[in-house]
Amino acid sequence: MEQEIDGYVVSVKKQWWLKINTKSFRKGPLDGAIFPHIIKVRYIVRDKEYTKKKWINAGKHTPCVGDTIKIVYDESKPSKAKILL
Repeated sequence: MEQEIDGYVVSVKKQWWLKINTKSFRKGPLDGAIFPHIIKVRYIVRDKEYTKKKWINAGKHTPCVGDTIKIVYDESKPSKAKILL
């Protein structure tokens, strides 16, 4: 059975190696560039701490460190979880 809990963003890393250009004409190397991110979320179930990572596509809203995120986890195996954005 699935349960929902709040998790907290502990890190946000920009993936600099995957630049996506949004302008056809740029004045500089980063003009119009957007990047995907990887967030790491920490959550606690029955006094045990778990972490989960999620890839955020370029151009999508990226949460900041300290933001609260909803997590859905399997009650029988809390390490098996999904981050809801």
